[in-house]
Amino acid sequence: MSMITATVWVPRGYAAAFPTRYDVDEHELARISKLAKLKLDDANEELVHAHHHDEEDSKTDEESDEENGNGVQVSQSKGDADDDLREYDLDHYDSDEVDEDGEAVSMFGNAKSLAYHESNADDPYITIPVGDEEDEEREELQILATDNMVVAAKVEDEVAHLEIYVYEDEADNLYVHHDIMLPAIPLCLEWLDIPVGKTSIDGPVDQSSRANFVAVGTFDPDIEIWDLDTVDCMYPNAILGQGGEDSKVDLGDGTKKKKRKKSKKPNDDYHVDAVLTIAANKNHRTLLASGSADKTIKLWDLSTLKCAKSYSYHTDKVCSLMWHPKETTVLLSGSYDRTVVAADMRAPDAKAPRWGVESDVETVRWDPHDANYFYVTTENGVVHYHDTRVIPSSLEKTTPVWKLQAHDESVSSFDVNPIIPGFMVTGSTDKEVKLWNVQSSGPSMVISRNLGVGKVFSTTFGPDAEVGFRLAVAGSKGAVQVWDTSTNAAIRRAFATRVAPVDGEVKERIVGMDEDSSDSEDEGGVEPGGETTRDGNGWESMDED
Repeated sequence: MSMITATVWVPRGYAAAFPTRYDVDEHELARISKLAKLKLDDANEELVHAHHHDEEDSKTDEESDEENGNGVQVSQSKGDADDDLREYDLDHYDSDEVDEDGEAVSMFGNAKSLAYHESNADDPYITIPVGDEEDEEREELQILATDNMVVAAKVEDEVAHLEIYVYEDEADNLYVHHDIMLPAIPLCLEWLDIPVGKTSIDGPVDQSSRANFVAVGTFDPDIEIWDLDTVDCMYPNAILGQGGEDSKVDLGDGTKKKKRKKSKKPNDDYHVDAVLTIAANKNHRTLLASGSADKTIKLWDLSTLKCAKSYSYHTDKVCSLMWHPKETTVLLSGSYDRTVVAADMRAPDAKAPRWGVESDVETVRWDPHDANYFYVTTENGVVHYHDTRVIPSSLEKTTPVWKLQAHDESVSSFDVNPIIPGFMVTGSTDKEVKLWNVQSSGPSMVISRNLGVGKVFSTTFGPDAEVGFRLAVAGSKGAVQVWDTSTNAAIRRAFATRVAPVDGEVKERIVGMDEDSSDSEDEGGVEPGGETTRDGNGWESMDED
């Protein structure tokens, strides 16, 4: 089984031109040794706990198995066990063999006769100069200023990892640059442009500095932050949560804090259940918000790696967050309790505006072109468009500006184009990707397409003007497709004023990796590449026939 649960773009110019290999210096070795010891301690605790239960079960089994149903003894005698040891010589099974001269025989017994050269240049069997290898490797890792990174959260045969793709728009090329192993199934991603986890080495983080990091939320309650410009990383640069707190048990002066036992009770310091959504504040760059299955929202200070505040606006899992683009302390949140809240994080005790929807919330998004409005998608396949200035007196009286029955199944992915006004995309577990033109009169569907990614879990528009029409799509088949929507005839007609004129026929471009054929689902339905278009007045109503 293979699937991609989330994707995120990296804007041009942020990725290092030549990403570096992971270098284990003394400080890094001490850090990963501490982290490894913590994981080993946890594993030992679980092993002792399991062993204790096994002993109890074993005693019960011995008592019940000493005699069979006829009262006959069935346990093996000590003499029988000794006979087995003598027969197979198990007392000496790991002893080294000896040759005729009485010396131990080993795999590399003749190693003393091997020639050794202090320098590879003196070895006649090494014909490729070391410098050439390094230059070739450096060239393979190079990322150009015109390239975009696309980070995908992937699960493949129960192995969780991040795949970091490089998208070369001019060359129509998408390839995996490197990957990062994860400890649990990833559920959400958020790109960060600030260095995190380096304060203890380099001093306080410079607020004007730029970096290329990603925050990952998984089924574990911790948030891991990784440096995308470092290849072959072993451990994250920082951990937000109890795992991060445990890594600081050594105070550096020889004393140690007592390690806290993992708690499942919600608290103000860290999440205790899966992290479902993460939102970085683009204006206050050291602030990161996260929503969890433990029903809480946590506000993290990336300069200290600690939770600054915890909020409980919802009564069920918090599945989507987004900061307001202008009111930089206002956070929009959506939950499985079928409510949406827009709260000022500076006033946790104030009553926050609240809107209701007909089913579980899937995604919330501010309108990037008019910050007075926001979108909500739901499990029933409906898209809502709300005006924040119209606050209902009760959840039952919530009235959207418009709502759209976009799909028959859940709207599992959604995005609003930050470059082209009115350009919206929805993806669903029905395996369809639909592109919409949102005007003052309401949305109209431009095109519906099955891109062959299975159930659609992620649809994200490119972040730069040069790739504003590019759409990254991924889903249950574990494949990423980048669709240049400006090459589609229906899109060119709908957004004619934003598409560069081209003489002659335009060939549609979809760039992707070879999809994984291990998808266990029965695909059926429309063949990949099949599409449906609507005219400008044909927007789907939510009213049933």
